[in-house]
Amino acid sequence: MVKKFKSLSENQLAQTVRESAHQIWLAGLGAYSKAQEEGNKVFDALVKEGETIQKKTRKVADEKMAEVAGKAAGTWDRLEQVFEDRVARALSSLGVPSKKDIDKLSKRVAELTAVVQQLTEAQEGGARKVVAKPVAKPVAKPVAKAATPATAKAVATKAVAAKKPAPAKSVAVKKAAEPANAPAGTATPA
Repeated sequence: MVKKFKSLSENQLAQTVRESAHQIWLAGLGAYSKAQEEGNKVFDALVKEGETIQKKTRKVADEKMAEVAGKAAGTWDRLEQVFEDRVARALSSLGVPSKKDIDKLSKRVAELTAVVQQLTEAQEGGARKVVAKPVAKPVAKPVAKAATPATAKAVATKAVAAKKPAPAKSVAVKKAAEPANAPAGTATPA
């Protein structure tokens, strides 16, 4: 190329340099255009590849997080159980009954309540049978109307007592035997 330049004249040399510069300039513009055109395609391809890698990475990360969360939940459950055991031991040492103890006592109270109810019903049934038996006719004159339920009971008691031989009566018994509407000190004939 140097030989070429020597053989050329100055005008021709200037002309050749201009043409070379112009070709370099055009090559640069072509390279720029080509890079811009191919760059968008390459950029789009890189974006797609990045999305694919991100999906894979996210999937792996989610799997690892699920694994870590599972381990953490297991650890949390063990920690909770240790805490509950320690609290139960502390309450036990203080004499506080456990839920199991309270449930057992509640069941026993329910059983005892049922037994008491049965005994009460049996006793009431027995009392009804005693009242249902015929009583000997009272010797005393029947009272026209009892003033209160208490006097009616006293009259019924007096009638039952009339059947048995009367022991020596004290003043308190005489007063209890008097009807509520009778004057004090007067007893009704027995």
